[in-house]
Amino acid sequence: MTTADLPRYTGDASPYQGGDPYADYRTPGATGFAFTHLPDLADRRLGAGVIAANDEFFAERENLLKPEPAHFDPEAFGHKGKIMDGWETRRRRGTDGAHPFPADEDHDWALIRLGAPGVIRGIVVDTAHFRGNYPQSVSVEGACVEGSPSPAELLADDVVWTPLVPRTAIGGHAANGFAVQAERRFTHLRLNQHPDGGVARLRVHGEVVPAPGWLAALGTFDVAALENGGQVEDASDRFYSSPTHTIQPGRSRKMDDGWETRRRRGTGNDWVRYRLTEQSVIRAVEIDTGYLKGNSAGWAGLFGRDGESGEWIELLPRTRLQPDTVHRFLLDDAPAVTHARIDIFPDGGIARLRLHGSLTEDGARRLTARYGESTG
Repeated sequence: MTTADLPRYTGDASPYQGGDPYADYRTPGATGFAFTHLPDLADRRLGAGVIAANDEFFAERENLLKPEPAHFDPEAFGHKGKIMDGWETRRRRGTDGAHPFPADEDHDWALIRLGAPGVIRGIVVDTAHFRGNYPQSVSVEGACVEGSPSPAELLADDVVWTPLVPRTAIGGHAANGFAVQAERRFTHLRLNQHPDGGVARLRVHGEVVPAPGWLAALGTFDVAALENGGQVEDASDRFYSSPTHTIQPGRSRKMDDGWETRRRRGTGNDWVRYRLTEQSVIRAVEIDTGYLKGNSAGWAGLFGRDGESGEWIELLPRTRLQPDTVHRFLLDDAPAVTHARIDIFPDGGIARLRLHGSLTEDGARRLTARYGESTG
């Protein structure tokens, strides 16, 4: 997919006329962009942060990574002006009255630390509710700097920034999507606004590429966790909430912070299929039904397979679950697997799934090779 394949929005949106502020929001619709099924590497819940910005006069840079959609209150004003749920800079000016407009190279910027470094497949620069005060164009660059660099270290001359989104005109009050083609691992981004304005949210969708040295030092770790390179490949139902929530860090904080399906009638069951960090041996399982009280799954079973075409092998037989409870199980002599599937009966939900194990020699070798390829 190229940027040209994606819906494009340019220019102002109509002024807010009352009613639902999202009624005239410009977006691809219910299906979204093709890459948005991938996890958001800039999710604050993964540890992402906006670590610096050159200007945040009207609205704080941290708003960029809020997980919820941007909120708009037409009555909210402060001493500096309209209070916006996003990152908004002051209006740039030229050098003097004869040259009132900013120079072409003038721009504002924000530095973003990804919560989970990885290969980026798509970026959404969301200007929701910024109708006439959005940037004329944006650009995005990425860098791979290990450790915990300071803003000054990231802005040093020796840091290599790779263009991910060229300077591109965008629209106000719109989800502006960009497919990214760079097959490299990135740890940080630089979002540029040309010349100034406001952005409500930044979403960075891609595939987590964990550092193999860190996982090797841990030995046993959660081989399904999003931050360790696990990924939801498919699920039977996503009606109420995303199955990707089940591999987010920490415990759920409320009901919709887990995975919940619609009510099933008749036969069958719901399920989620995961791709693990790499080939692993699972030794312990946690199934957490936190905050799911009248809608928890009644029973669950766990299966694993080795490779895309391997046969599914039972790891945990169908077991009764309790509402709002952490269930822990030890596995004896489990085989090496690359994928796992949890089946729930008949429907309902789980909050978190933890699969504690360690990489096999083959899994560790393949993970190290992929890490090397993505870091150059």
